[in-house]
Amino acid sequence: MDAVVRPVIHGEGTSEAEWSRWPALAQLPRIDAGTLVPRSARAVVVAPHPDDEVLSVGGLLAQLADDGARVEVIAVTDGTASHEGSTEWPAERLASERPRESRLALQRLGLDAEPVRLGLPDGGLSAMRGTLAARLVSLLRPRDVVFTTWRGDGHPDHEATGQACALACAAAGARLVEVPVWGWHWSSPGDVRVPWAHAVRIDLDEQTVQRKRSAVQAFASQLRHDASTGAPPVLRATTVARARRPYEVVFL
Repeated sequence: MDAVVRPVIHGEGTSEAEWSRWPALAQLPRIDAGTLVPRSARAVVVAPHPDDEVLSVGGLLAQLADDGARVEVIAVTDGTASHEGSTEWPAERLASERPRESRLALQRLGLDAEPVRLGLPDGGLSAMRGTLAARLVSLLRPRDVVFTTWRGDGHPDHEATGQACALACAAAGARLVEVPVWGWHWSSPGDVRVPWAHAVRIDLDEQTVQRKRSAVQAFASQLRHDASTGAPPVLRATTVARARRPYEVVFL
């Protein structure tokens, strides 16, 4: 894999129209929430930043909430580096606002649990894989099903979180499930850098899709232009469009 070009995140990325035209997505093997997270297991979502829990598996979380499943959300950072140089959204404001947005989003999915907040530095997780893995081992239980960002996702924090989760799951006896978030942005249908052979599809009904869309809208700080810097919304239009899909894709 060393010879493969590394992903670059820029612009709006691959459009949802292009993804929807790719027939392979419709042909992925299906898996339902109850099979993925058996009654004897606990679902644990490890999110590098507030919003990754919803962008990755918000629909699945809504289904698990309806099923009365045991769910834990672990927030690795508080997302304080999302607006570099902003006077409208300084780190101090983000430190309180983004966790509040996350709580609101989870409530819209039907979950009341307060995320476990690790408070690690946003943008600095690549240097803290070992620390994060050790923190996670103390929080995981055998037979947990751990959902986190894919180790090849293209964002350093996402990849570091995936790597730390892989280490922690191996030590704790938990099962790792990886989810692409930024991978949909920089890759394209059939991209050989994406492990499609390990991909499965979770179908979502219309009500679940609507709940996920509502949860994404809770992240107001990420959906507005920044008047102080002129920067566009952190969550691109293509990212928001993907939240309307009637399915989610995970790597087993």
